Amino acid sequence: MAELRFEPALALADLPRGKMRACTIEGRSVLLCHTKDGLHAVDNICTHAWARLDEGWLRGHKLVCPLHGAVFDVRDGKVLKGPATVRLPVHRLRVVEGCLEVALDPAAPPQEIEF
Repeated sequence: MAELRFEPALALADLPRGKMRACTIEGRSVLLCHTKDGLHAVDNICTHAWARLDEGWLRGHKLVCPLHGAVFDVRDGKVLKGPATVRLPVHRLRVVEGCLEVALDPAAPPQEIEF
């Protein structure tokens, strides 16, 4: 198994609880979410119609797509409400000396669009 490669994303202080922020890791748009359950990293692209999820809403651990209202669980990427049927890729996240670092899921499919 290949070793995960963590890349710096942003300072933990820049992501208060209840908020989300998009960043780019190795050319991939990733959404960092800080919920009462902890810190989570998922793809920033809806698996239904390729909308930017950072333009949507974070309600607890539920992420709502701004385009058609699909709802995802940021803890595991699971679809909670359609029209999406494919879960979001979830990436590893850690905090090192106050900085959030992300390791992309090597099994995640390529993103359909570029930003």
